[in-house]
Amino acid sequence: MIPFMRKFIYLFFITFFCFSVSYAEKVTKINVDGNKRISDATIILFSDVLIDQDLTEDDLNEILINLYDTNFFNDVSLLFEKNILSIKVSENPIIQSINIVGVKSKKYLDPLYEIITMKEKSSYVKDFVNSDLSKIRNSLKFAGFYFSKVEIDIKENTNNTIDLIYNIDLGEKALINNIDFTGNKIFKDKKLRNVIVSEEEKFWKIVSNKKYLNEKQINLDTRLLKNYYLNNGYYDVVIESSSASFVGDDMFNLNFNINAGNKYFFNNFDLIIPSDYDKKNFQMIYDKFEKLKGKSYSFNRVKDILDEVDKIALSKQYEFINASLDETLISSDKIDFTVIINESKKFYVNRINIIGNDITNERAIRDMLIVDEGDPFNELLNNKSINNIKSSGLFGKVDFTVKNDEELLKKNIDIKLVEQPTGEISAGAGFGTSGKSFTAGIKERNFNGNGVGLDTNFTIGTNSIQGAINFQIPNYKYSDKSLNGDLSRTDADFLSTAGYKNKLNRAAIGTSFEQRENFYFSPNIILEYEKLETSSTASSNLKKQEGDYYNINFEYGLFYDVRDQSYAPTEGYYSSFRQEVPLYSNSYSLVNTYEYKVFNQISEEMIGSISFYAKSINSLGDKDIRVSERINLPGKKLRGFEAGKIGPKDKTDYVGGNYASAVTVATTLPSFLPDLQSIDFGLFIDAGNVWGVDYDSSLDNSSKIRSSTGFTIDWLTPIGPLNFVLSQPITKNSSDVIENFRFDLGTTF
Repeated sequence: MIPFMRKFIYLFFITFFCFSVSYAEKVTKINVDGNKRISDATIILFSDVLIDQDLTEDDLNEILINLYDTNFFNDVSLLFEKNILSIKVSENPIIQSINIVGVKSKKYLDPLYEIITMKEKSSYVKDFVNSDLSKIRNSLKFAGFYFSKVEIDIKENTNNTIDLIYNIDLGEKALINNIDFTGNKIFKDKKLRNVIVSEEEKFWKIVSNKKYLNEKQINLDTRLLKNYYLNNGYYDVVIESSSASFVGDDMFNLNFNINAGNKYFFNNFDLIIPSDYDKKNFQMIYDKFEKLKGKSYSFNRVKDILDEVDKIALSKQYEFINASLDETLISSDKIDFTVIINESKKFYVNRINIIGNDITNERAIRDMLIVDEGDPFNELLNNKSINNIKSSGLFGKVDFTVKNDEELLKKNIDIKLVEQPTGEISAGAGFGTSGKSFTAGIKERNFNGNGVGLDTNFTIGTNSIQGAINFQIPNYKYSDKSLNGDLSRTDADFLSTAGYKNKLNRAAIGTSFEQRENFYFSPNIILEYEKLETSSTASSNLKKQEGDYYNINFEYGLFYDVRDQSYAPTEGYYSSFRQEVPLYSNSYSLVNTYEYKVFNQISEEMIGSISFYAKSINSLGDKDIRVSERINLPGKKLRGFEAGKIGPKDKTDYVGGNYASAVTVATTLPSFLPDLQSIDFGLFIDAGNVWGVDYDSSLDNSSKIRSSTGFTIDWLTPIGPLNFVLSQPITKNSSDVIENFRFDLGTTF
């Protein structure tokens, strides 16, 4: 910004001391002095004064302003005598080079060059440089370097040029010592900590970047918290403040002060449409209204209504409609909701200009657009396009402007992007009665700049080692469907429990998409090679299964999801069915899996659920099901029993069954001790069975419904989430291995 105080002093001095002009006089000649780089003609052009022009004191002041506004001069003086205007200038030096020293990572360095006003080959302006110093300090603070120091060195050259050198000492990044939630927050700290991204620093967290304090992450946390409250009915929630207080040793305490307000419920709905529109074409919106009336307010539910409007806008009949929402509080806990639809002026999209994508290919961005060049311009669908770009996670900032051409009835859309790092390194470990594990991985959401997701990971468990590479190509060949694939290798050793060990190499490719509203279809082709070995003490039937196996399978999944939200749902249900059909195999078998779970909010602190699980595998030929493919119930499906140690038993080996099923009834419990903000309690009843041995029916004498009941304790400890299960079997078989107490502890690095 132009140095206003200095300009004011110059104007004051000239007006009251240098000029005796009190009326207009004609300019007959203009002299320029002091300029070395800029020509006389250019300076006269900048001054905006003409020969034979009548000059007043106001005109002279305007000339000064014009010349200073060019930023080419650090000093300008005027003398107007005997109709001759003399302009004396002192030129600002030219910036020959700009160097930022002390920052090695391009992740932090490139944005600093972008935000500074001073550029190479531009004129040096001291006030701009001081402003740039502030910008750099704020940018580093935003990135978490709260203790950074920035100084400027100016190297003067012989040709009226200078070199600018910004010397930066980053210091240590600020760390989060403690995260606290205060105010009328309703929910426990444990649940809110799972909502936000930030996490507390611990000495073993050597990989995680979430332990560092930075404003960008705090802003994200604030948005996540607000959305969580909105989706749980708290319409007027206010995150009143998010503050960080320094506690020493590069550590800060992070506090979120929350006023949840009242919980609201949808009351009456109304849809206002133009008089010449057919209400039948909007029936889906009316149906949504009926389903939502009386239910708790949720931002996701409002989005469902807007999605229905978007679907209507995609039809040619209504491609120029716009919609607005009117939410009216009619009491302390009810909201009237009105959708107003009107028809906009008919514009078409002329050009879409994408700016700022230095890494991401433009095609990958255009794949996210719903409105493209040549399409009718629809504000709803254009906003959805922008939201698609924002939700991709590839950009730190997304802005857009729409420019009208009223004469041609066209619009130009400028989309301005600021790219952000898209890679992530993660590591974690777990330990408990069921064993121990370690996992690590690297994720990239924008591989090769094409918006491709790439995930590499490996896991070391008590009985297995697995490594995998997964990829996802969104909107593959403009199909609106993603292309997914994975390569994996698993080495498992169950010689001591199930009498076998195997090495499984797997490759899969497929897709997943929403076939209908909330209904997802995911077909895959799977290629497998397995090497199976059995123990020396295994039965003769199991030993026959040793060898190499090749499979080509077609797998598909059907998933229907009407939960109110995917994280911590309070109502709704999901239903999932998967089937694996052999196309080629050494031993043909058909695998079916079905899972259903329904949620219901009993009270503010009690969320009940009922789940059902069933899985089967059947031979389609004369060969038995391999021991490595046989079914066991996951430990979380039947608590009170050791995982993998119920069902058919061949000598000392638990070989699993051809069939398995389980039912669970569970609920969270009200807090017994309100001060324990990091602990949740639950109650459950489990029942399940594993049965069927195709290679020897005499082994199937253990088929029996097992059941148990117990309590769960979920504790968010300083180390990580700790889960306790205290259970008591109700019914069991004599060969089952009982587990009355189970715990699992996990953490990330």
